[in-house]
Amino acid sequence: MRVLIKGAGDLASGIACRLHQCGCSVVMTDLAVPTAVRRTVAFSRAVYERSAEIEGTTAQLCSNIDEMQNVLRRGEIAVMIDPEAKIRAQWKPDAVVDAILAKHNLGTCIDDAPIVIGVGPGFTAGKDCHCVVETKRGHYLGKCIYTGSAIANTGVPGNIGGYTTERILRAPCDGVFEPVAAIGDTVARGDICATVNGMPMRSEITGVVRGLLQSGVVVTKGMKSGDVDPRCERTHCYSVSDKARAVGGGVLEALLHLNFLAKQRENTRDEVTGI
Repeated sequence: MRVLIKGAGDLASGIACRLHQCGCSVVMTDLAVPTAVRRTVAFSRAVYERSAEIEGTTAQLCSNIDEMQNVLRRGEIAVMIDPEAKIRAQWKPDAVVDAILAKHNLGTCIDDAPIVIGVGPGFTAGKDCHCVVETKRGHYLGKCIYTGSAIANTGVPGNIGGYTTERILRAPCDGVFEPVAAIGDTVARGDICATVNGMPMRSEITGVVRGLLQSGVVVTKGMKSGDVDPRCERTHCYSVSDKARAVGGGVLEALLHLNFLAKQRENTRDEVTGI
């Protein structure tokens, strides 16, 4: 199955890993300057490093459809700088997965592919996609929704190690982001993790820096720019998260279920027409 994933952040990359392991040909699209915080586990890193590897799966940056096809033939994931996913018109995927996580629909339509899946809030199954996969941590994480929408965005990050908003690092002002700490470093409350135009961005808790924007990104005041994990498990910085695995499982279930229903309809049609 040919799957186009819009977005190449850590959640989208967790989905991509799961689909790739199940034999799907995966193409991902992202911005020219990605803003994935957990970039060690985001294939968007290929945009500025040419390639990225997560748990044994490799993605390569491609500039055209020929390069993309070559990468897919090698059994790798293709990443393209294509915010509007225009490659869809040339490649004609079997499924489109919108995993941009913008909290609202940026233009995905139910007729973009035979199967269209929206990840998280902002989509309505049956209207702009065939299925929505829940992204809110808790009992319904990874659930496939075939009628209706995901739980609305609360603006409060999920609880990890007893912390929610405190574990998120936000830009102190508008300007250019420069990391001071590195992903995988242990920091204490009050430590400077990065600067924006020379103004310090400090950690509110003690933990391991699990995510941090790359150097030179232009940020706005309050923009999510890093993530400190109070569980202090350094290995978590380099592996797909529990949330991404659950959501990836939901997307896989939706693909198989919707493909099964399509084949059932084809078989019924063939029986009726006598073909």
